[in-house]
Amino acid sequence: MSHDNVEVKPDTRNHKGFFIQEGQYKFMGIDQSGWALICVDDATCHYVDPDSLELVGSAEQ
Repeated sequence: MSHDNVEVKPDTRNHKGFFIQEGQYKFMGIDQSGWALICVDDATCHYVDPDSLELVGSAEQ
């Protein structure tokens, strides 16, 4: 299963309330408490509100 590339919306905060940098992340899934896990690389991941994410490169209209 491939992971989707996502972008975070401006002013997105992680589950601790800290702003995270805008840019592309890999969407890893949603945990039991409803947070979306997104990662820059194997060492840098964030839990964010799924509503703060936008798919990158999805079907163009």
